[in-house]
Amino acid sequence: MSVNRRIVVYDTTLRDGAQGPAVSFSASDKVRIARALDELGFDYVEGGFPGSNPKDEELFASLEKHPLERARLAAFGATRRANGRCEDDANLAALTRSAAPVWTLVGKSDSWQVSTVLQTTNNENLAMVEESVAYGRGLGRELIFDAEHFFDGYARDSEYAIEVCLTAARAGAAWVVLCDTNGGSQPAEIGRAVEAVCRALEAAGLPTRVGIHTHNDCELAVANTLEGVIAGADMVQGTINGYGERCGNANLVSVVANLVLKLGFDALPDTSVARFSDLSRMVAEIANLALPLQQPFVGHGAFAHKGGQHVAAVLKHKDSYQHIDPSLVGNEGRVLVSELSGRGNVLAKAREFGLELDRDDPQTKWLVQHLKELEHRGYSYEAADASFEMLVRRLQPGYQAPWTVADFTTQVRKNGGSVHAEATVQVEVGGTLYHTAATGNGPVNALDAALRKALSPQFPGLSGVTLHDYKVRILDGNAGTAATTRVLIESGQGLKRWTTVGCSSNIIEASLLALVDSLEYANQASEV
Repeated sequence: MSVNRRIVVYDTTLRDGAQGPAVSFSASDKVRIARALDELGFDYVEGGFPGSNPKDEELFASLEKHPLERARLAAFGATRRANGRCEDDANLAALTRSAAPVWTLVGKSDSWQVSTVLQTTNNENLAMVEESVAYGRGLGRELIFDAEHFFDGYARDSEYAIEVCLTAARAGAAWVVLCDTNGGSQPAEIGRAVEAVCRALEAAGLPTRVGIHTHNDCELAVANTLEGVIAGADMVQGTINGYGERCGNANLVSVVANLVLKLGFDALPDTSVARFSDLSRMVAEIANLALPLQQPFVGHGAFAHKGGQHVAAVLKHKDSYQHIDPSLVGNEGRVLVSELSGRGNVLAKAREFGLELDRDDPQTKWLVQHLKELEHRGYSYEAADASFEMLVRRLQPGYQAPWTVADFTTQVRKNGGSVHAEATVQVEVGGTLYHTAATGNGPVNALDAALRKALSPQFPGLSGVTLHDYKVRILDGNAGTAATTRVLIESGQGLKRWTTVGCSSNIIEASLLALVDSLEYANQASEV
């Protein structure tokens, strides 16, 4: 499908997204995200709700001094209070002080909400919308009117819901944005209502354009947004990664990727869409939330292949089990290895490491079977590529381990109010046995320090290797304290990151196995 319509992209991550569970942005976080969106060409960035909290006021002050280069900064607020005056309204005064060139005003478009929540009349609500929009326009601001609960209101009283939008348009709103505030509408309902508003605006001879704002309570936010665009909406509102209240907002990453790559609309440049994976992961990192592995388009598992038949097909043609080229959204295909793997998985994964294996070599067949046995014992290599690479490399002819851990001990003791951990290791390097000891804030930390103390003088490539994450999974909880334990360790050196795995009924041994894999991986990488 190829369409020449230009779709305007409005981001509300900093306001609506920040209302999501466990999401909290500092003022500097918000500035960083705003500038990233600006750099990618987003049309509008909604900074927040001036007057509601000091962080938003700090954000608007910062962006007033150093404005965004392309995106228009929007300040969010509500229409004046019932039976009040715009000149006396604290919310509208805060919008004015923000100096934002765009005001996004939210107002009720559902008669039931007007009577039950606002506890005023339909006519007073129309006056609130008209006077507030006109007030902002009189101050030279661009006005976007968010018609809250529009689709619920349209289902109850379509005539009144449309009249609210026409009132905002007559008062000077550049946009009326139809909001599925409760997230309960179906795509067909969205399409019919958007078409009705577009017809009403055209019939009234008003230049105001239509936008769409959806929530994900029925897992339809992206679909409903796309339906709104097809029905005539020219603006899409949403958040990065779909962050937002309750079940979240429409995920702009998925919305824009679909608009550009699937439907042929002009929204953001292809070069910006190609940076979506980086954008998504950056915002997730700032929010301190893990990005779901299966996040469409940008998740680490979005283009991952695990089943043996699937991998065999992908090796013949990469498009056999993927709907787009992952690079179009800045992602990449991955082959996973597990007990479901066939030789194709192992061959493809080894090729990622620069190793060519013979499909018919008995050693390759043994490796596949050995992998299945390790998975049965508790190992999982899906998230531990570095351990799998070391497993394959150790099977290569001529490979010699740079060291061997001959012995280790750890002990933890409590002395008064503090707990002390100590570890000793014996490491054999080139026929020489090194015996070292170290302390740490726990047995694993002490073991890590003792290993490094023994190895660093002989292996300078280990300098700067740091531990970034440590995860423990109990695999068979019914076994109690004798349960098998899987340890995943994420390590890094500079900007590079890798993950290793260890598995044992002894958590210290499982940790040691993962640590040894991590350090041996770092050493071989430094020698390449």
